[in-house]
Amino acid sequence: MRHKARSLPALAVAVGLLGAGAGLGVPVLWRAAGSHPASTAGRAPAAQHVAAGPRPVVPLLGTSRLTSFSLPVAQLRRGAAVTVAPLHGLLQADMIVVGSSSLPAGTLAAIQRLPGVTAAQSVEAAKVQVNGKYTAILGVDPSAFRGFAAKKTAAADPLWQSVADGAMTVSYTMGRLDKLPLGGTVHVNGAKRENLAVGGFGTVGIEGVDAVVSHAVARSLGMPAANAIVISAPHANLASLATAVKRVIPHGVAAEPLMTQVSAGATSTEATAAGVSRISGNGAAPGRSQLVTMLTAALSRQGMPYVWGAAGPAAFDCSGLVHWSFAQAGVRMPRVAADQARTGPAVPVSQLQAGDLLFYHTDPTDPGYISHVAIYLGGGKMIQAPQPGQNVEVVPADTGSEFAGAVRVDPALAAAVAASL
Repeated sequence: MRHKARSLPALAVAVGLLGAGAGLGVPVLWRAAGSHPASTAGRAPAAQHVAAGPRPVVPLLGTSRLTSFSLPVAQLRRGAAVTVAPLHGLLQADMIVVGSSSLPAGTLAAIQRLPGVTAAQSVEAAKVQVNGKYTAILGVDPSAFRGFAAKKTAAADPLWQSVADGAMTVSYTMGRLDKLPLGGTVHVNGAKRENLAVGGFGTVGIEGVDAVVSHAVARSLGMPAANAIVISAPHANLASLATAVKRVIPHGVAAEPLMTQVSAGATSTEATAAGVSRISGNGAAPGRSQLVTMLTAALSRQGMPYVWGAAGPAAFDCSGLVHWSFAQAGVRMPRVAADQARTGPAVPVSQLQAGDLLFYHTDPTDPGYISHVAIYLGGGKMIQAPQPGQNVEVVPADTGSEFAGAVRVDPALAAAVAASL
């Protein structure tokens, strides 16, 4: 029996700067990633030493029940754009093709004709500065692309209409944690400086992509027209499909799966019941001296402020604290929580040890997405960088409804994951 699980990072493309003007450019830097476990059913019961009280210590970002959440969408004045078509069904994003410049005419049609491909959409893909921070952005046709998004995002008509009208929609994580103004404007530095309205907060569902704009806006920012293609092929063998895709795209253009193909009893990446990923490795945990150094480093950051995108030494976001703390012990870690979830074997709550990583689902627009991480300290405590306005803190470990699972870091595997990005 075969099934697919959303893949963790599979693709890293870094090419030159594009654009003109006053020294501005758009780096076409693509990182296709994301662990989106489908369920937390079958999670191991909490051990007695782990707190499971009513006080939420994981940042819920203003929402108490993910299932009843409505996407934040601004009420913007309608422009002259056409009305966005209704959602006609969800599409599974299985593979992405990315080039440093516009793909040749006929590439999309050639991919659409391949066996197993049920849908394919041309998009623009690049990193552009938004309020001074490089952000991975897709330029899309809102009517055609919305089906590839996370379910709640895909169904939000006003959000996609705002994109068609020239606004930018950003991920829920970026919007809330970077304190972007819903309905206000952000400063975007592409081929020219522009102010774009923030039309809504909604996760696309491809980890690493934090913003979506229309094709027209993407091109005005200097993003190369149609330099990427998102492919849905839910019943295809992805290895065979990748080989077929590479035959019809130019040399130097990347084609990588966004999903992991799983066969019963044989896979290198397995989605665990806890909601984190198990990837085969040698199972070696950090040595005692490394753990002591890492934990000492993490505890030394108590009281330092949370800043989205920061990784120390004086400000941190959640995964930035993990990344920096392990680095002090000589352990190379990937940078974001979804990637850190694949740096070692899953650990039942009853077997937690100091230094294990705890992962959480806190994004109500894509409830299966791992969006928060903390470091277990032992004794039922964890240290975390929680959210804007708060500081790095030690709190009771939480294994409530947002808990996704725990991982014991394997330094060799962590370094391999980091090197693959």
